[in-house]
Amino acid sequence: MSMLGILQRPTTVVDIFGDLMVFITPLWIAVIFGVVVGWAWKPKWAIDPKGTWTNLFKFRFPWFPHSDPHNKPDSDSAFSYSTSSSQVVNSTSSLVTEQDLQYLSKLVEEKDGGPAWIQMMDRSTPTMSYQAWRRDPESGPPQYRSRTVFEDATPEIVRDFFWDDEFRLKWDDMLIYASIVEECALTGTMIVHWVRKFPFFCSDREYIIGRRIWDAGQAYYCVTKGVPCSSMPRHNKPKRVDLYYSSFCIRPVKSRKDGQLTACEVLLFHYEDMGIPWEIAKLGVRQGMWGAVKKFDPGLRTYQKERASGAPLSRCANAAKINTKVTADYVRSLEDTTGNLLETENQDSSSKPIGRSIPKLLVVGGAIALACTLDQGLLTKAVIFGVARRFAKIGRRL
Repeated sequence: MSMLGILQRPTTVVDIFGDLMVFITPLWIAVIFGVVVGWAWKPKWAIDPKGTWTNLFKFRFPWFPHSDPHNKPDSDSAFSYSTSSSQVVNSTSSLVTEQDLQYLSKLVEEKDGGPAWIQMMDRSTPTMSYQAWRRDPESGPPQYRSRTVFEDATPEIVRDFFWDDEFRLKWDDMLIYASIVEECALTGTMIVHWVRKFPFFCSDREYIIGRRIWDAGQAYYCVTKGVPCSSMPRHNKPKRVDLYYSSFCIRPVKSRKDGQLTACEVLLFHYEDMGIPWEIAKLGVRQGMWGAVKKFDPGLRTYQKERASGAPLSRCANAAKINTKVTADYVRSLEDTTGNLLETENQDSSSKPIGRSIPKLLVVGGAIALACTLDQGLLTKAVIFGVARRFAKIGRRL
């Protein structure tokens, strides 16, 4: 019914109410559907009896790492040290062991026994080149492999650059808080606390990361992964990511300019379970990967200038110089050992947990409800159904 027809009719309260119901009913169907979907995914406030109603009315600002005053870091700055970080904590070294070195070395040489890598990106700038691959293991979240080559950079400066959390806060806009929890002065092993922000569909995430460096002469094997930490209790916000692996190998390579060993290669292997459907996570990675990666190079060049000017080293950069010396032959012996370490690393996610995938009927039903509320022609409806069909394939692609 056109708006002109409505205005020309004799108006009564019943007529007005009837016309309003015609336009509002589809909207209410969409609202009810959203409530059903939200309840099916069980957000924190729906299952946690403590602070249920008070948490509903707390505002969360994206520039603060914690919106709950009880969960705020002790320091007002984005980087801080805990009270135990100045102590030598020998037990810290047991969290990142030679088994982690073995796993990383097998990943570097593609001897880990996992599925084949599928290339997803090949980009470059005048001073940096970047390639990325993805694979979907039988269990666990999607895994990513990348190769970054920086021109005119040494492995030592790149090692310090990626280890320096204080400086990372200046160029990595996803990292909003970092602190040292524990460290071992003998091996350089550290436990650090990160809070990272993500796009609108994902709230801030908290990470307790154990990390350690092995020096193999011509290569640095840098392991960073999620570890348990009794001194860091969990809170409702931000949500903690337990399954986290982001390790890399740094080594010199020939420059594409003159063929000399003046460039530096970084082979990175990364996966994590942020608690959102993996298909949505993969879509986010595809859309945002290059935007995040292209910040590496200007950040590194600024870091090089600061180091050349004699700026004092941060605590994390100093810790990067404390590492475990091994020989290249020893690393090769680890690579030749048998066994599929991929299964060991993914043991915490041996089966796809309930809630990581989106039921096909739910997605398609949501698309129908949404399409019915939009009277914008076939194009809008085609887009909606196309997106729904893409997400409905999760079971087959994961």
